[in-house]
Amino acid sequence: MATKFEKAQAYRRWRIGLIKNIRDAIFILIGVFSAAFGLEGFLLKNHFIDGGATGVSLLLSGITGWSLSIIIVLVNLPFIIMGNNHLGKVFAIKTCLAIMALALVLYFFDFPIVTNDKLLVAVFGGFFLGVGVGLSVRGGAVIDGTEVLAIYLSRKLGATIGDVVFIINVLIFSAAAYLLSIETALYSMITYLAVSKTLDFIVEGIEEYMGVTIISSHHEEIRMMIIHELGRGVTIYSGKGGYGKRGERKKELEILYTVITRLELNKINTEIEKIDPNAFVVMHTIKDTRGGMIKKRPLVKK
Repeated sequence: MATKFEKAQAYRRWRIGLIKNIRDAIFILIGVFSAAFGLEGFLLKNHFIDGGATGVSLLLSGITGWSLSIIIVLVNLPFIIMGNNHLGKVFAIKTCLAIMALALVLYFFDFPIVTNDKLLVAVFGGFFLGVGVGLSVRGGAVIDGTEVLAIYLSRKLGATIGDVVFIINVLIFSAAAYLLSIETALYSMITYLAVSKTLDFIVEGIEEYMGVTIISSHHEEIRMMIIHELGRGVTIYSGKGGYGKRGERKKELEILYTVITRLELNKINTEIEKIDPNAFVVMHTIKDTRGGMIKKRPLVKK
């Protein structure tokens, strides 16, 4: 029979999980509408594209005349499957729901054309699309599968995620210059830059990797969570507490350090809070890593 402490801990974990899921759903929903507004109100009807899977979808829609809502699902489908294999089942489900929601909004909502000025279309279309992608990432999903492909290829080829994304977008904009026009491709590059900068602003720690230092009295539980839930390696430092709320404290403690991708930031925060809400967590951005389990980790399916 569970003790009162175990019941209280189980309730706290359930409550944290519920609040997280509601918050994630709100982020994703707002992100979907923002992205749909950027696509319908600015880019699609002015024949502009973006980088990544969204850019491919816009390009195919412009060439074939097919509905963007259908193409965006078909283009992102392989990335959803890839995300399930390499980033976990929960991430894949959220991403699938987010992309389906975007397709439904694009199909049922008819956003008016805001402006025909090419520069305004490029900048503000990219802005609203960037807000949408950024909020979706904060909700634990993506509405553009390029990052999933970039993470996968970076592990296979040993290149950085930034290099892979750059190469993909060079190919997309080259195709746009050939199939549409050089002018359209150049304006679309401005759109891509607007999306990227907005994404940087919306998502904290947008760089590819995050270094996470964790100090907690429940360090063993957190260590096991990082290994089994995230499939990441952990480095353990031996340390001593220096000064706390109650004055000088020279208590022996173990400090955990791990490196994760930005797509896992949401999950590790939630899991740490479930185990120890009072844990001291320090995060910092990392440009790139070499070796270890960050490049190639065990496939953890949930």
